[in-house]
Amino acid sequence: MVLASFLVVLSFGQGLVILTGGLDLSLPALITLGGVLAASFTAPGGVDGWAILPVVICLCAAIGFLTALGVVWLKVPPFIMTMATSIIIASAALGMTKGTPRGTSPDALLWLMKSHVFGVPLPVIFLLFFVGAGWLIQSRSTLGRYLHAVGTNAEAARIAGLPVFPALVAPYVISAACAGFVGMMLVGYSNGATLRMGDSYMLPSIAAVVIGGSSILGGSGSFLGTVGGAILLTTLGTIISAIGMQIGVRTIIEG
Repeated sequence: MVLASFLVVLSFGQGLVILTGGLDLSLPALITLGGVLAASFTAPGGVDGWAILPVVICLCAAIGFLTALGVVWLKVPPFIMTMATSIIIASAALGMTKGTPRGTSPDALLWLMKSHVFGVPLPVIFLLFFVGAGWLIQSRSTLGRYLHAVGTNAEAARIAGLPVFPALVAPYVISAACAGFVGMMLVGYSNGATLRMGDSYMLPSIAAVVIGGSSILGGSGSFLGTVGGAILLTTLGTIISAIGMQIGVRTIIEG
């Protein structure tokens, strides 16, 4: 469940984007950015504390907002726009770190990922609250209903008077924020950041959503189904690693 928490958080944002008929390929780069920034705060001259979390999340959300403007306002296809964002962010992270991220995990992230409450890992408790909040947002909130409507037929939603522009922008902002937070979670879990730390999460973030029953064309989906897909893929990967099979076999089975 601790290992699944990364994919669950990431797939929530990806699921909202897919719900509107889009696709976010910038998540691996945003994971790396979140992790690199969180670790860099602990380098000499940096700041260590809870203030790191909102700063990094807001920065990633701002990048998601710019990506959404490209998709919604400039009419760039999501596949192209998010890929361009990914390349820009990955290149910026490479230049910022000069190829070697420095620093270690902030104490706040270590506490989040390593602590236990009554013998239960804190990430599992966090995951339960996150799943509940995610389910309410996607299935029971006004925003969730707007996303379903826009994903089914954006023009019909516009004629019906729904706020189509905000409904199309919000998923990319939330997805980017989730990716940045996953990057920080990974730093807290492994006590360090790398420039490739998000690469392995691209296809699983999409697969978890689709396996969970969401339509890749948009308009329908359930976050609880996505959670099930994420746990299934994580369990599969854990079993494959435990019995000593190669990573290539895991990729084949996931495909």
